Amino acid sequence: MAKGYWVASVDVSDPEGYKLYVAEKRNAFQKYGARFVTRGGKSEIAEGKGRSRIVIIEFRDYATALECYSSPEYAKAKELRKNSAVARSYCCY
Repeated sequence: MAKGYWVASVDVSDPEGYKLYVAEKRNAFQKYGARFVTRGGKSEIAEGKGRSRIVIIEFRDYATALECYSSPEYAKAKELRKNSAVARSYCCY
């Protein structure tokens, strides 16, 4: 079965507030076995308009990626992120 992924592009407007999101998302990521492939390292926009931060997270399969994104644990983290960052996220495989 193919692995599942989250691919997100993010602009952080409040680094201190974003730290609260980072701390809270750990609960969901531990529960669903998330593994960071890359997060916030050096990137270059090859085409189109992008955001300043790219994150790729791996899950054991697509269903788990979707389940984590829709989970109550991650909903709590997303709520914290609202005031500190703008993100575009995809669940894919």
